[in-house]
Amino acid sequence: MSTPVYLGDEVSAAGYRLAGALVRSPQAGEETAALAWARARSPLVLVSAAVAAGIGAGALRTALAALAPLVLIVPELHGEVPLPDLAARLRAQLGLEA
Repeated sequence: MSTPVYLGDEVSAAGYRLAGALVRSPQAGEETAALAWARARSPLVLVSAAVAAGIGAGALRTALAALAPLVLIVPELHGEVPLPDLAARLRAQLGLEA
């Protein structure tokens, strides 16, 4: 199946559904299982920042590092959970920041 999957809040999910994506709005505690479900069904998985915050660190790191399927964290509608600061993370990994 080549349909993208969106994991996030119900309001945003409605928009993604209109765009042709499969959507799921996992309840608290179901985020990691929802990510596994999505990765098994689609070559592109879009995860809201709020859902990503509920996924175990190891599972999220593995999903983001995998070559397939592509897993991306997208902003959430309300902006309550900020996106990870990739630039700061890279600077820290390169030893440019303490």
